[in-house]
Amino acid sequence: MRRGELLLDLDFVKGWERELEAMNKGKEGALFRYPDSFIHFLLFMYVYLHLPYRQLEGFTKALTRYVKGLKVPDHSSIQWRVEKLPVKLDKTLTDSNEDLVIALDGSGIKVFNRGEWIRHKWKVKRGYLKIHIAVDVKRKKILSLEVTDKKVGDGRMLQPLVEEVSKKGKIAKAIGDGAYDTKSNFRYLDEKKIESASRCGRTHPAGPEDACHGSL
Repeated sequence: MRRGELLLDLDFVKGWERELEAMNKGKEGALFRYPDSFIHFLLFMYVYLHLPYRQLEGFTKALTRYVKGLKVPDHSSIQWRVEKLPVKLDKTLTDSNEDLVIALDGSGIKVFNRGEWIRHKWKVKRGYLKIHIAVDVKRKKILSLEVTDKKVGDGRMLQPLVEEVSKKGKIAKAIGDGAYDTKSNFRYLDEKKIESASRCGRTHPAGPEDACHGSL
């Protein structure tokens, strides 16, 4: 039942015209007709409900019956705006001279919403993707994110995640679980002068033999 609860934040409707006025100020060519906050809302529904752009257009049309002032873009406009959304970097990360302490982890996300009976009856395996993230422990910000298929283990993604975070600041310590316990990862962190640490609180720059059980 809790999974079925969906709370929608529709505050963007109140500031619709004001946001459009700011976005179109000094703009050359065709003016924007839909504010970025509305496009972010549609992007959330696209990801959360797995709605293709055509179905997302239909969802928005149905929503207009209950939300006064909401306008409906066609599916092509939705896709174009989603792909053009500006990416804003957090300046508190890029401008800070403080060393970073990061935590690494990975999680699977279902691709197909097949029922348990179907999987049992037809021997169909659950399809899923893996999301690998590196998080700034102090600021609780995601600094790097990679999406792979289910065949890619967490340990293989340590180096790409660390390399991406290194572009944003100096890493002092990396924290992870047993999935990252490989000699190549410890050697890599040692070469980068990054202290490796376990989630049980112990640090062990010398190598995996100093780790507590099941953690980096």
